[in-house]
Amino acid sequence: MARFASFREFYPFYLSEHSNRTSRRLHFIGSCGVLVLVALALLERNAWWLLAALVCGYGFAWVGHFFFEKNRPATFRHPFYSFAGDWVMFKDILAGKIPF
Repeated sequence: MARFASFREFYPFYLSEHSNRTSRRLHFIGSCGVLVLVALALLERNAWWLLAALVCGYGFAWVGHFFFEKNRPATFRHPFYSFAGDWVMFKDILAGKIPF
């Protein structure tokens, strides 16, 4: 298992694990769902929506990995960097740096 001294070192590896466009789209859709569900949890003051947010975010991402990337999600090896990578990639897709 590769070791990374910083997120800056990890992010290029993270992007290489997300080269499939459909997989990136699924990640993006899942992240949008997470934002909606977290907002719903706050508005309704109901923590069960947070569980739904986890299922939504990881569900879409893992479908992308298992069926399109054909690789194992980095979440299993690098959970914190992977979580951060999801949101940086989301931002980069929104900014047009990474093709949707």
